[in-house]
Amino acid sequence: METMKTAGVELHYRSPWELLVATILSAQCTDQRVNQVTPALFQRYPTPEDMATADQAEVESIIKPTGFFKTKAKHVIECGRAIVDRFHGQVPATMEELTSLPGVGRKTANVLLGAAFGRPAVVVDTHVKRVAKRLGLTRSDDPYRIECDLQRLFPKPQWTGLSQRLLLHGRYVCLARTPRCESCVLYEWCHWKGKKPQ
Repeated sequence: METMKTAGVELHYRSPWELLVATILSAQCTDQRVNQVTPALFQRYPTPEDMATADQAEVESIIKPTGFFKTKAKHVIECGRAIVDRFHGQVPATMEELTSLPGVGRKTANVLLGAAFGRPAVVVDTHVKRVAKRLGLTRSDDPYRIECDLQRLFPKPQWTGLSQRLLLHGRYVCLARTPRCESCVLYEWCHWKGKKPQ
């Protein structure tokens, strides 16, 4: 992972609120596509207060390129309302509070905790899941179990950076169908039976 020492979230954001919305929009969508959509969305609805009173049809029209736009629009509007009503307009900074928001699961909460609030957090998405299994860091398919396995294996201060590096490694090198084994810096530690000769 030496090649990714400064690995960070690829979503563009300027505040915990923007990162929360961008992460919700990133479900089943590329970060690149989300980054194309969010400038217009954040210009129109820059705060939770603005989003709380948003017109759903207008939000849907802005975020349509991200897919699943009806559900995502509903979630970001409801998140805005919940943050205004229950957290005085401030995005909460604990796992329990974050996962109480509409459309926010552990993965999204961990993105916020690690990137926006600087707290140790293990993000488990499809890339982290794949790479962790191929490297033999977990045997589970359950995201929560994988999160716990990685937490147990690595020191807490490394959690955020480690999971982000695993994520990016899975996104750009250890691909699902055609892994780039020839350029993998982790090749000698890979336990995957399907790896190609280097």
